[in-house]
Amino acid sequence: MKLRLTKEFRFEMSHALDEYQGLCRNLHGHSYKLFVTIIGDYSKTNESNDSGMVLDFKSIKELVEKNVIQDFDHAVVLCKDSSFASVLQQTNTKLILFDNQPTCENLIMEFHKRISSILPSGIKLARLKLHETATSFAEWLIEDNE
Repeated sequence: MKLRLTKEFRFEMSHALDEYQGLCRNLHGHSYKLFVTIIGDYSKTNESNDSGMVLDFKSIKELVEKNVIQDFDHAVVLCKDSSFASVLQQTNTKLILFDNQPTCENLIMEFHKRISSILPSGIKLARLKLHETATSFAEWLIEDNE
């Protein structure tokens, strides 16, 4: 039997979308919410898993915090060609440079790459949901990508 588990994470991050024709071209921040859903086998009689867990929520927390949250929390994320990048590189700012714009869509794909590559055997990433604001989010689903 397959079960899905979801863990929620919150972090603060700034970005700017260079050459965007709106307010998001300015350096600004968001309070992000990231929902990470994994899928795996559940069996109370599974000899390799007598804990009754697909994966301990603590393990999910440790994996995501180490591979995503530590890097992105309170960081400024910009396209490497951004006009802000050259200025901020000369400061003590926690700065992450992307090859493309740090949109919600590009961020969620970066998080997918980071998380899916470090999950234990038999566990798959099933869903990522990234809220940039209270009413706007991007979502990645395994069933859309198989």
